[in-house]
Amino acid sequence: MDNVFIERLWRTVKYEYLYLNPPEDGWQLYQGLSEFFERYNYQKHHQGIGRSTPASRFYSIKVESVFN
Repeated sequence: MDNVFIERLWRTVKYEYLYLNPPEDGWQLYQGLSEFFERYNYQKHHQGIGRSTPASRFYSIKVESVFN
């Protein structure tokens, strides 16, 4: 069974980063993906999670679980 969430993530990576910015080598790919995921997790607001960022959702859940 495919994991639709991971498949969707990699589709986003390919269409929003990789196809637009083809790297010349592995180091450039590493740096570009690091920057992409920084924006994706901390700056980009996602419709599926109430227009919040993945990092804000993750850290709010982590904090709530510590106090409950």
